Amino acid sequence: MPLQGKHILVGISGGIAAYKMPELIRSLVKAGAEVRVTTTRNALQFVTELTLQTVSGSRVYSDVFAAINEHSTEHISLPDWCDVMLVAPATANVLGKMASGIADDALTTTFCSCAARKPIVLAPAMNDKMWECPATQQAVQTLRSWDNVRVLEPAEGQLACGVVGKGRMPEVEVLQEAIEYALTPRTMVGKKVLITAGATQEQIDPVRFISNYSTGKMGVALAQACARRGAQVTLVHGAMSQVVLAPFGTIRCVQALSAQAMYEACAAEWPKADTAILCAAVADFTPAERAEQKIKKDDLKTANSLTLSLKETKDIARALGESKRADQQLIGFALETNNEKENALHKMQRKSLDAIVLNSLRDAGAGFGTETNRVTILRADGSSVELPLQSKASIAEGILDALI
Repeated sequence: MPLQGKHILVGISGGIAAYKMPELIRSLVKAGAEVRVTTTRNALQFVTELTLQTVSGSRVYSDVFAAINEHSTEHISLPDWCDVMLVAPATANVLGKMASGIADDALTTTFCSCAARKPIVLAPAMNDKMWECPATQQAVQTLRSWDNVRVLEPAEGQLACGVVGKGRMPEVEVLQEAIEYALTPRTMVGKKVLITAGATQEQIDPVRFISNYSTGKMGVALAQACARRGAQVTLVHGAMSQVVLAPFGTIRCVQALSAQAMYEACAAEWPKADTAILCAAVADFTPAERAEQKIKKDDLKTANSLTLSLKETKDIARALGESKRADQQLIGFALETNNEKENALHKMQRKSLDAIVLNSLRDAGAGFGTETNRVTILRADGSSVELPLQSKASIAEGILDALI
């Protein structure tokens, strides 16, 4: 799991968005990370020290000269301890100080000690006019020039003053994804990866379609894992319930709702890709004819029934396998309900796949719509790897570790 066992130092400055930080800290702890917190004194006007201590499980470092500090030099020991530092919200005042090397409180002294050695993520949050201030923009530009510092763009929306503009702190999910990205080694820099995800929808008429239960969660987890490792990802997707988060990684999304549209998109992208991971649930059949108007119940010639004529869709995996170059890798997915391994191996051979990821609907907690998965990775050379039940994010990391 990306955050399991990681040491995360969270810095909080005095902005209204500080009220969101306990939620983030709880999420990080739930993901298996150990979290410690440092703040400016003003930050404690928006969120209490007791709250931060409770959700993190550790004493908050907010006063350089406090007698109860565990070490006499907390601003040195915390950077030594952490794997990554996040500052959120990062106010205009704190951004200016950090860019200028001013260290006059617990947060900025800790940042100054961390800046030369550890990955740092900054999440600016302020009024839109303060964000547009030339001094703020100059500070951001300076901080972005440092190799180990990543500055998120503020989100747009309603601000604390009531106006709509750019200056909101990114949501908790985005902050966590940014931390995961900062912690991930760039083992796939220069790689171009094509990933399919989600369910195709085969239209019967303008308001009805044939589809399946896929939510796209596994494909999105793979896309985000590849992006965190530095790959350029093209995500060709059907219908999905999952949001794609990629604060720094490159993920280009191409919507393709029908099997034919997905085939055309994949055929266009495959020649440029080093690897393709086909995770989408693509319909095997589609209506032979699509009604131009909504089919009315009263118009059916056969009482109480409707007969649909179906035709086979283009087999994306087979088409890509037939055109695969020696320097390309093609990975498929197989969701089976019986004779799982036999069916998956047959699919891998028939479609010229280099590997296939097998999961079964008979496994509790795996399959469509779940947050977890359990898979067996089968390689063309006859070897295999089993990944036990765990989050789909962790399964995605395991697949990449085993195959790429």
